Order: sequence, then structure tokens, then C-alpha cells
Amino acid sequence: MAETRNLILEIGTEEIPARFCAPALEQLKENAAKALAEARLDYELVDVFGTPRRLVLYVRNLALRQRDVEVEVKGPPRKIAFDAEGNFTVPARKFAEGQGVALEELEVRPDEKGGEYLWARKRIQGESVETVLPPLLAGLVTSIHWPKAMRWADRELRYARPIKWILALLGDWRVPFDVDGIETVSTTRGHRVLGPAEPIAVSDADDYFAKVAGGYVMVDQAVRKQVIWQQVTAEAARVGGFVRRDEDLLEELTWLVEQPTAFAGSFDPAFLEVPAEVLVTTMKDNQRYFPVYKAEGSEELLPYFIGVRNGGHEHLDIVRAGNEKVLAARLSDARFFWDEDRRQPLESFNARLKEAVFQEKLGTQFERVERLVSLSRPIAQALGLSPEQEEQAARAAWLCKADLMTRMVFEFPEVQGYMGKQYLLHQGGDPAVAEAIYEHYLPRGAGDDLPRTGPGIVVALADKLDTLAGYFSIGLIPTGSQDPFALRRAAQGVVQTLVENGLRVDLAALVSRAIEQYRLPGEAAVKTHSDLMEFFRARVKVLMEQREIRYDVIDAVLAAGFRDVTDAVNRAEALAAVMAEPEFAAVTGAFKRVANLAGKANEAGAVSAEIDPELFTEPAERDLYGAFVDLRPEMKRAYEAGDYRTFYHLATRLKAPVDAFLDTVRVNVEDEKVRANRYALLQALGGLLSAPADLSKLAG
Repeated sequence: MAETRNLILEIGTEEIPARFCAPALEQLKENAAKALAEARLDYELVDVFGTPRRLVLYVRNLALRQRDVEVEVKGPPRKIAFDAEGNFTVPARKFAEGQGVALEELEVRPDEKGGEYLWARKRIQGESVETVLPPLLAGLVTSIHWPKAMRWADRELRYARPIKWILALLGDWRVPFDVDGIETVSTTRGHRVLGPAEPIAVSDADDYFAKVAGGYVMVDQAVRKQVIWQQVTAEAARVGGFVRRDEDLLEELTWLVEQPTAFAGSFDPAFLEVPAEVLVTTMKDNQRYFPVYKAEGSEELLPYFIGVRNGGHEHLDIVRAGNEKVLAARLSDARFFWDEDRRQPLESFNARLKEAVFQEKLGTQFERVERLVSLSRPIAQALGLSPEQEEQAARAAWLCKADLMTRMVFEFPEVQGYMGKQYLLHQGGDPAVAEAIYEHYLPRGAGDDLPRTGPGIVVALADKLDTLAGYFSIGLIPTGSQDPFALRRAAQGVVQTLVENGLRVDLAALVSRAIEQYRLPGEAAVKTHSDLMEFFRARVKVLMEQREIRYDVIDAVLAAGFRDVTDAVNRAEALAAVMAEPEFAAVTGAFKRVANLAGKANEAGAVSAEIDPELFTEPAERDLYGAFVDLRPEMKRAYEAGDYRTFYHLATRLKAPVDAFLDTVRVNVEDEKVRANRYALLQALGGLLSAPADLSKLAG
């Protein structure tokens, strides 16, 4: 068995931004596995650990030598390698010499293109890690791609933050290399405050984790996260409350500390008069605190928060007091904004929207609101809302951007929509209108809540459709991974809102109404509509993929149309379900042939006005026509009712006559009338079968 040692590579830095850390470790792990494989260095395990101040690569049982490998090297062509008498030529001899093999060991074989060449088979001895590992590890240090990087001092290297040290140990051997003049060491550093002032000596890779832990550094991020959550929940329970697990906040805190200690702080209960979302936003987003609720499932906040410091329990009262002071100042500002904004009606802020630019080429926020009011009515009517709900939606559209001009939203942009709702309710406004103001921003992203009330759905759709129509009309269309205006999110929000609420509307018609608001010239309006519907096609496809629908089923359904997005998803789910049934899987091949023949007939213009049963001469075509006529009414009823599973189950009864027709009837006969009549039958049948989905797109 090959001799092995454990490897530790620690890249010590100044504090790396929290959002950079986990992706950097993922890259380091992936790059290390790839580099070791390419270097033919066997190992048992590659893992990564890290804190804000260090990225750590751990390789368990790394081989001390490369694997030997047998390779084949292609030499000169046969016609050059041998003379007329069949003897080796000078090029052949030089090739053998260069590869270190005897002439008699050379082989003549064809290459992948069939040409005959000399081949040398040789065994390459693996080198020691002393030769291979230094450049490999140096490359790993610089292989990480950072979203933002910096240079420091007079160095050429660009990194997220300055590198302070590089520890590299294979067993007890310090792997010697340097990165931009920074040479490796066999020491690490402890916690910036709790750890020793001097570097900590590490004699062997096996000692690393104990040594760094002794320096008050919790280097395993998974353990660190678990400890943080245990401490946070314990502190909340100590003050008689409950904290909700917020993965984003927990992940960020994990990458902000090396030695976590949670603590409970308090604030003046009078601040609880401020709307809860403002308090939560202040605590979570601004201060990285966990808000404390009265109980699990309760929306009532307690006047406490749970913070996490990067350190121990020393002077914790001072730390707590300092955090309470900072939070009190922020909450005082929030209460001031809350009091000041309520001095005037929410609607009065609308006039100031004339001073706020929505987009340079698309006008002001006030003009945007006017468009939303206009667009809300046809959307409400398309959704079948009552006249009262239509008026509520129009009123909500008129007020939905007013809170953008309040002091509270100016200071806390995250609560836009929520504050509009709170201000209107405080003024005695219609609760349905207030809820719609809040809901119109939903969903804000993947996994977020969706609007559920009628007026809220209307304004949410109007807001997103207006944004999409506007940006597409001026050519600001997302390309590649670039989407600076979050248009994909807006389109996905439209699709999710329609589908998850089971809404049956003509999306293309709503897009047309949104584009009309911008009064584009004819050709520009047509192009904008086409571009935007193609954009929606991609979003519908994403939603279907998220539901794990087969790619060919998605293509088949989208080819049949998706103006009614909810219906398109229903068609896809129904087809995917019946495709899994053996009796239907057996007929798809025949139906695909029908669809393909019908498509070819359309392309060739071989269309008959109607089917003439008198022109049928073959028993199989008469039988197929009879089965088609018998089943068509039932299939149409199922299709129109949206009962697509029944539609496809009825279609299976056509298998036998379709197979007989395809096996015994020649369609492309010389008699023009007979040929056209047979194509007409196929077109009618294909049109019926492919109404929910273009079956020619199915795989297999």
C-alpha cells in the first residue's frame, strides 16, 4: 500500500466579506480535487473549512508519490517509418530513442482516422510529492475567482483581502512555495482578540485542528453554524421568547465570526408601537440580530434581540450595552419617521412622485402609477373580479407607490409596500386596498409569498407587466447572465402568480395592453410583444423544469402555445403523467408519425378543404376515419374542459386503426384527389391529437 500523509493548506487573510467565503471554499475544494487527479496523486478525502480570516484545504491520506502511468505515444506514419525493404528508417529510430523504447517494442496500428502509425507504449514513473506538490498548491491559492478583488502594497496578486500567511504542511513537512513573495510557514494564527499575540506553531498536519482550536478559532463552519443556532435559541428561551430560524442571517453570522458567543439585549417596549416589519428589518438587516417573538407561530414581538459577537463572554455586559445603544438610536429614528409620515394622508405623497424618475426614458413614478391604474381595469376584468374588487384594485394601483416618498421607506427601502399598507390602515382606509398595496411587490424572489387577494393579484400583475413592457420597449432586454433590472424575476413572478393561483387568462392579451400604455409605433409594438412573449416562454419553461417535467414534454406543450400559462402547465403535467403509463407509451410512436405526416402535408401545401369519405378505397383508412369521427366529440369535450388525461386516454383507442393505416395505406399516391383526401385525414387527426401538445416534439 502506498505511503500517505495528511495535508493542510491554510490561506490566512484579513477579514473576507461574508458572502465571498462559502463560494471561495467550494472553488478551492473543486479545484483541489481536479488538480490532484490531473497530478495523479491519490487521496482518501478532500474537504474545506474556513472562517472570515482563513480558507483551509484538508486532504486525508495523500499519496507521497504520483501513480505510475502507462501511455501510448503516436509516432511517424508507417510510410515514413519504413523503407522499401521494410526496415526502420531514421525517423523511426529517433522516435524510439526519444521515447526510451527498443525498436522491436514499437507497434504499427491505425489511429482514430484509420491511418497507420508507429506507436510506443511506455510506463511513466510517478514523481515524489516534493516535486509535484509545491507548484500545485501555489496554483490552488491563486485559482479562486473573487466577485471583487484588491491589490495591496506593491504586490501584483489580486485577492478578496490581503493574504497575511500561508500554512502548508504534508505530515510534518512544510511544503515550500511562495505566492507573489509570500512564503509558506508552519504556523497559524489564533483569534484576533482571544488568541495569542504570536503565531502558533504547527508541527504536523494532524495537529492543525487542535492547535487552531486552542487559539480560540472554530474553523469548521458547519460546527460554527450549529453552535450559533444553539446559543441563539438558548438566549431567546432565557428571556422567555422564541426566534425563527433565518438561514440567510445564520449563514452570514457564520462567516462574520471565528468564535461565536450569543447574547440577549433589550430595547424600550415603547418602540413596539412601530410596525413590526420595520423593527424586524432594523434588527436583522441593519444590525444582524435575531428578533424575539412571544411564541412559535406568533407575530407579536418582545422587546428583546439576540446578537452574536466574535469573541468570548469577557465584558459581555459592555458589549450588550453598546449594541442596545446602537439599536435604540436606529429605532428612535424609525419611530420619528413613523410619527412624521402619519401627519399627512398617504395619498398626499403621490404628488411628489412627479419628482421621482422611474427610468430616464420611461418617465416618472407618477406616470407609472397612471399606467398601473389604467392597466389594472382590463386585468381585473380578465380575472373575472367583481366591480367592487376592480375599484379596489384601481385604488390600490393609484396608491401603491406613494410610500416611496415617505421618510420611512427612504431610510428603510426594504419595507416599501408594507409601509403603504400600514399608513393606509392607520388612516382608516379599505383593508382590501391596503393589502393589495402590500401584495403588489410579491413575490420579491424565489420562495417568497405570492399575492393571494384579487386586488393584490391585479396590481402585482400590472406592476410587473408595465415594468417588462417599458424596459423591453427601449431595448433593455436581459442578455446572458446580465439582468440589472431584475426583469427575469418580474416575468417569473407573473408566471408564478398566474399558475399558483390557478388563474386562466390570456397572457398575450395582457402583454398587449401593457405595451399599449407606451404608445409605440406599429412595428415597434409588434417587436416588443414578440420579444416579451419569447421571454415569457423561457420563464414558463423554467417553472415546468422546477416541477420536474420532462424536457420533450415541455417542448411539445410550448409548441402548442402558452397564451394561457396555467393551462399550459396543466397540459404538461397531464402529458407527463400519461407518458409514464405503459398503454400510452406504446402509442406515442404512432401518434408522432401522424403528427409528422400532417406537418409535412402542411409544409407541402397538400391540404384538402374537407375529408370526403367517398374517396377512401382502403379498409384501413375507412376504419381510421370511423374511429376518428366516433372519438372526436368526446376528445373535444375533454380538451375544452381541460381534462387532458381523459383526452389522452381516449386517444389510446386510436392506436389500432392508426397502426393499420400506417402499415397498409400508402399516402403519397399518384391520384391527386385520393392523396389530398388522405392528407386531409392525417391533418385532421394530427390537429386533434396535437391540440394540447405537439406530439412530434416527443423523444423516442
